[in-house]
Amino acid sequence: MRDGFGLDGVLPGGLAGFRDGTEVPLGVALELVRVMLRDGGAWCRLEAEGAFAVHVGWDQYVYIGSDRPCEQPPARARALGLFAERLDASPYDVESDGHDVQRPGDDDFWDGVRRAVGAGGAGLLEETYVEGASRWHRLGLGTVDTVRAGLAPRARLAVWPGLSSDVGAILGALPSEGLVECVWQEEDGLIRSAVADEEDFPALAQRVSGADAAALLSLDADDRVPLFTAVMPDSDGVLRARWRTEPTPSDRRWAFLTSLHRGDIVTGRVTCIANFGINVDIGGFAALINIPELSWHPIEHPSEVVSLGQEISARILGIDLTRDRVTMSLKALHGDVGTAP
Repeated sequence: MRDGFGLDGVLPGGLAGFRDGTEVPLGVALELVRVMLRDGGAWCRLEAEGAFAVHVGWDQYVYIGSDRPCEQPPARARALGLFAERLDASPYDVESDGHDVQRPGDDDFWDGVRRAVGAGGAGLLEETYVEGASRWHRLGLGTVDTVRAGLAPRARLAVWPGLSSDVGAILGALPSEGLVECVWQEEDGLIRSAVADEEDFPALAQRVSGADAAALLSLDADDRVPLFTAVMPDSDGVLRARWRTEPTPSDRRWAFLTSLHRGDIVTGRVTCIANFGINVDIGGFAALINIPELSWHPIEHPSEVVSLGQEISARILGIDLTRDRVTMSLKALHGDVGTAP
């Protein structure tokens, strides 16, 4: 591996400037292409406002796209003894089916982080600032804003449960075989991580035994599921980062909630009846109708109005993205009893 991935002296900001959205002059862009064509060099995509793109694949093939006729460059390439083949698109173009679930790291997201931290469910943030490179941050109610302020532009985020101070129990939970990632906080406060298999477990245990806190994360795609994810938007609030996180169940709930609007009429099935009201399944999400919103007439119990499994329609009163909550009204669709003839 080349020192600094071959970026030493290429970018004005050094490695810190190697991130999604960095604008570089043409000369630097040409140097970046040369870096990508070296074994062990860095890798990125270069694009100019969607009008021109240079992609260098893992195979070190160069894919050039433009909105202008490009007859001269292929001829020049052939004259140099290179081969050029016309393609409809680069295989490294970002494709979307239009149904991507991608949550921005906006104020609503960070409100949810604070709530999860306060409830004891979250305590660790994984910040992926370039592909294959991550930083870890321990979250507390007093540190969320500080962590947020120090994140790289357009970083990819994953929120995890917190580290455990029972380091012995964490090391005792190492599997008999397979790959795991261990994240731990050392006495100096630094958070480190390492990927290890059964052959590396003894060395890992020795390295982590003196840590203040630790956690194990599976590397199996089915088991490695954070609490929720996001990608940092630009300073104007617009999400322009091209890469995406793998949506979690929480992310999908967020996407569903953002598709709803106050005043919408939705149909669902009653799944729970309690003294305070009922839950209604609307597209896999449990919405709440409090007992005062069930009927214009005074009632003692929701079962006087609805039955378990009944399909009903109701009007959305409110949507709370932070608390994953939707409140609805059944009586709003039936008029005010006081105005009935």
